[in-house]
Amino acid sequence: MYETDLDRERERLYSRLSTLPGIHPMPSIRNWVLVETHNPRELARRINRRIAPGTVSVPRQLSDAIRIPVRDPKSNELVFGIIRDLTNKRADEEAAREEAEGSAADDSAAEVG
Repeated sequence: MYETDLDRERERLYSRLSTLPGIHPMPSIRNWVLVETHNPRELARRINRRIAPGTVSVPRQLSDAIRIPVRDPKSNELVFGIIRDLTNKRADEEAAREEAEGSAADDSAAEVG
């Protein structure tokens, strides 16, 4: 059961973030959601560039996570949308790279054969 609106909003943001590729929310308390991700410094830098410096931070104790503030629903949706766009872009880039590597391997095999 939820104690406050902030608790409900944290759970909602946590749930939304868990749908994104490469984003793994961890149990969090208070007005933050801790998210495990690949290359957190770069992700935090890109998010902060789009919103405001310092909005998202990388905790010193964890090398593979970012800390996202829980605010009002509109602000949280803005942060979620930016993270979604950035993670989808990264997933598309990785898929294109894998496809290019697969094509290069196929071309090499055809030349040998």
